Amino acid sequence: MMTSKNSCQFKYQKPFSQDYKASRMATVQTALSKRMVLATTLAGLLVAGCQSTPTSDLTGSTSYQTSTRPNDNRNLDKQEIARVRTSLAAQYIRKNELDTAQQQLEKAFAADSRYAPAYDMMGVLLQQEGSSINLQKADQYFKKAIMLDKEFVQANNNYGVYLSQTKRYREAASQFEIAGAALGYEGRIGALENLGRTYLQLGERDAAAKAFLRALDGNRNSIIAHIELVDLLLEQQRVPQAQRLYDETLILVQGQGISPRLLLQGIKLAAAQNNIKTRQQLAQQLLSAYPLSDEAKQLKIWLNNPEASWK
Repeated sequence: MMTSKNSCQFKYQKPFSQDYKASRMATVQTALSKRMVLATTLAGLLVAGCQSTPTSDLTGSTSYQTSTRPNDNRNLDKQEIARVRTSLAAQYIRKNELDTAQQQLEKAFAADSRYAPAYDMMGVLLQQEGSSINLQKADQYFKKAIMLDKEFVQANNNYGVYLSQTKRYREAASQFEIAGAALGYEGRIGALENLGRTYLQLGERDAAAKAFLRALDGNRNSIIAHIELVDLLLEQQRVPQAQRLYDETLILVQGQGISPRLLLQGIKLAAAQNNIKTRQQLAQQLLSAYPLSDEAKQLKIWLNNPEASWK
């Protein structure tokens, strides 16, 4: 997750993990015999390939017969089909098999036209494909997911990532704020990290610092928040605080290797504290290990003019 200072990468909140968990999916307690019937029906549908005609229409008007059970159980059957199809789509997206993933999502829409995670996943799929046409389509799918389930805040985070990619940073910040304020949401810390980086893109450094501090309050092991805050503290010449966070960061990344950005931060801290030996050691390490990095270029410029401020 370590990048050069000028980069700003955003994170999806594990849209592919554990069969793509759907937030707040209604849990219905049924008798053991009924669960066995549902599992048998679902397995039969998947093996048969669900031969009903699917649709990717955002209106989701195509019906999808999942079983011959009474009406009060059909919605549960449809939602389970949609969940499984969305999970399969996530696996195909992970392997970059986007056409197959889309086919699975169309079947998810046919099974349950109001299943918000399927729309969110389609937005991720279209964004990953990346063409201008599909990027435009992705916007509507993310909005649909949010409209269908206000509590499915993973869609807010993922929509924020999309908005950031398309440089709509103010809108992205609004989405990350929603996800970052959702207590109990397992991706909340990542959303706050995304929020901080979005504020950096907007040039709002105080707001960025507050977002990263909120991330640290929620998870002291947030490497992203540590790294970003070190730079922000150095800009404010709050060297002791920056040094403490930097030392914590080095502990967190043990065994992962030290990135050029961390090396440059160490050089800046050493220079600010007139620690010539450490500064020289880290500078040699940066120039040797990452000679073509942006951080190495910054270091060379500074070495030629030590009185100048860091850029």
